[in-house]
Amino acid sequence: MELKPALRALRQSCGAIASAVISRDGLVIAADVPEGVSMETFAIMCATLLGAASTAHSELRIGTPLHVVVEAEDAKMVVVGAGRRALIVAVVGRKGDSSIVLKKLDELADTIKMI
Repeated sequence: MELKPALRALRQSCGAIASAVISRDGLVIAADVPEGVSMETFAIMCATLLGAASTAHSELRIGTPLHVVVEAEDAKMVVVGAGRRALIVAVVGRKGDSSIVLKKLDELADTIKMI
């Protein structure tokens, strides 16, 4: 599967202004982000975000988190696990519907898990 076109398609399907497939240890696998973004920093912090949620869940002895949604004044970021080795992140504007983003990322995650 070509990941870059799938990430670009998120612009049309859910209004993503940035998206990426990242390894769970913070390496960029594929990305569609605006110019000037430090992909390394973005990737590491997204992996850390989901990793921190996993650690918190582990301490509570509850299931592994499936996704994390971060809402800011002007944007929403959705991070979804894509198997044991990857995660997908998409950032949409404040008017973006995080349930649509989550649905699209889950579909892409299911495809990535099969690779």
